Amino acid sequence: MKASDRTNTTIRTNGTKLGALGISAAALHFLVGVGGVAGGLGALSNPEAPMGISTDILKYGPFRTFLVPGLFLLIVLGAGNLAAGVLSLTKAKGRECLTACMGGLLVAWIVIQCLILWTVNGLHAAFFAVGAVQGCIGLALIVRNDAFPLPLARRFLKRP
Repeated sequence: MKASDRTNTTIRTNGTKLGALGISAAALHFLVGVGGVAGGLGALSNPEAPMGISTDILKYGPFRTFLVPGLFLLIVLGAGNLAAGVLSLTKAKGRECLTACMGGLLVAWIVIQCLILWTVNGLHAAFFAVGAVQGCIGLALIVRNDAFPLPLARRFLKRP
């Protein structure tokens, strides 16, 4: 092992270096995933008033309880990000695209939540930023690894 190899911020999995982007992607997936599971379980434990939050804040939205938002948090943002975190540590095909998509889903979730609640707070801004960074990391990984959907797009654009 060379001295320069010991100073790099890389993790090797299945013979592949993750590098700073891969490590960042995995870390963000696990952060969002744990938060999504915790928020989803909190909402599902008492859909009428999860963690003391009144359903009155849902008056502008399509839901009367936190059941559906809790399920989305638990399954899509929670379990989805935890699974994406595990996949981002492997050579799984599509992991780069999955990272970008999970970031996009988080950004969309926050925007829709702010529209339904008619309010924006610090947590909304923070998780919007996390989703945007997650999406950008995914796009950077797609370009760096020449991953899906780049080859497909190149083929499509070269057709006469």
